[in-house]
Amino acid sequence: MKNLRRFYKKAFGRVTVTLFLIVIQGLWFLLILDRLFKYYIFLTSVLAVIKIIMAVVVASKNENSAYRIGWILLILIFPIFGIFLYAFFGHGSTNKRARKRYEGYEKNFSGHFKSDDSVIEVVRNQDKQVGNICRYLSHVSGYPIYYNEFASFQPLADEAVELLKEELKKAKEFIFMEYFIIEADGIVFNEILDILEEKVKQGVEVRLLYDDIGSVAYFGMADLKRVKSRGISIKRFNKIRAIFLAFMNNRDHRKITVIDGKVAFTGGYNLADEYVNITHPFGHWKDAGIMIRGAAVDNFTAMFLALWNLSRTEDIHPDKYFGKSTYIEKSDADGYIQPFSDMPLDHERVGEDVYLNIIKTACDYVYIYTPYLIIDNEMMSALCLAAKSGVDIRIVTPGIPDKKMVYQLTQSYYKQLISSGVKIYHYTPGFVHAKVMLCDDEIASVGTINLDYRSLYLHFECGAFMYKCSCIKDIKEDFDKTFDVSRSVTMDFVKKKNIFIRFLWMMLRLFAPLM
Repeated sequence: MKNLRRFYKKAFGRVTVTLFLIVIQGLWFLLILDRLFKYYIFLTSVLAVIKIIMAVVVASKNENSAYRIGWILLILIFPIFGIFLYAFFGHGSTNKRARKRYEGYEKNFSGHFKSDDSVIEVVRNQDKQVGNICRYLSHVSGYPIYYNEFASFQPLADEAVELLKEELKKAKEFIFMEYFIIEADGIVFNEILDILEEKVKQGVEVRLLYDDIGSVAYFGMADLKRVKSRGISIKRFNKIRAIFLAFMNNRDHRKITVIDGKVAFTGGYNLADEYVNITHPFGHWKDAGIMIRGAAVDNFTAMFLALWNLSRTEDIHPDKYFGKSTYIEKSDADGYIQPFSDMPLDHERVGEDVYLNIIKTACDYVYIYTPYLIIDNEMMSALCLAAKSGVDIRIVTPGIPDKKMVYQLTQSYYKQLISSGVKIYHYTPGFVHAKVMLCDDEIASVGTINLDYRSLYLHFECGAFMYKCSCIKDIKEDFDKTFDVSRSVTMDFVKKKNIFIRFLWMMLRLFAPLM
């Protein structure tokens, strides 16, 4: 009961005020419409013209076709509602200033990277298709590839967090942490907070960045003050505001820890108890992550600093944070690692392009973990074409959902996938939250990017592309174990759904860009 009261206090304190002000804006908008109702015939004609113009404008945008079609349907079917939502959430024109600032930071940091295009050529000599993926990431996302690095895979967040705490205790210079969700009252965060406080006393610089909406139900203003009182520099990304802004829809979904520029962590898990199975709201929670050592850590350092600077007026000069790690001797090479970032402020869908390229590169198999499966036509076509070509495509989704409507939308894609030969698995012990793609025993991507519109189009995300790393065999072993405890979904599963569920699937598809 005490924890429940804390939850409601955090979730509905300042959020209540914010929602109240937003409701006032909505009522004001409806009042204007009511006053204009006497001009109904004239306004209906005007609205018809406006929605057609808006549909043409959306169709002309440099966006994925499925994303554009989703918005066009909303605007044509529900014109006032659709135009209103698109004006605030569907386009990025209000993000130009933020984009310029963010790109400026990344460009400033790029001069500190140690890698160059010669590494890409080494990869291309081994596999041209993989080398082209690396070249794309380097030239478009701005983050280079490294060789002779070290990476370890953690198949559960339980293991990853314990390893994270061990490494935090070793910090000597600085700690950067960036998470979508932080549960202030949770066991996990408070154990980490005690470590961070001790490190501050030892003179270690500690910075913590969290997403304001992602953590709204778990992290209140009192918690913010409590963390600051311990000497930790903490910032909220994209603070909740009582006005509609397009940028409010762009959340920081990344999970990053950088320690002394020598060690970095990323993966699907947040700093909350359910991720490490202390609590079990959705059965057993299956997440995953990686730990990286070596010069590739600089990529994550740059990602953190760019978003940290975007979240405050004070700019941090990066000189002292880069070049802390050295390459391992070539004889001890452990493959190639390319940490990368994806942001919603430009027209590049880096995360989706990486996934698409991996699928198109596959000769034998592609295995995927994703908590949500809300995909566009291009991703659907790539998966189905690969399966029809004889590639073993397997996708593991949750057995127990955390969001029931999103789960229903996920299932609406099953029929086309299964009929094309894609194998769908439900993780029967509970909820799979990992974001992992594995291909042909040689290629893997581990990070924060879900196969849904929000991750692929709207959020700040990150991941690590890996080629011929020894930890890839551990990822393969984890998939094999997961298949053993998962249930294969057949076409009978889809056919048994009644007409009401199928109608619900069709309706949810209209709102897919918003989910």
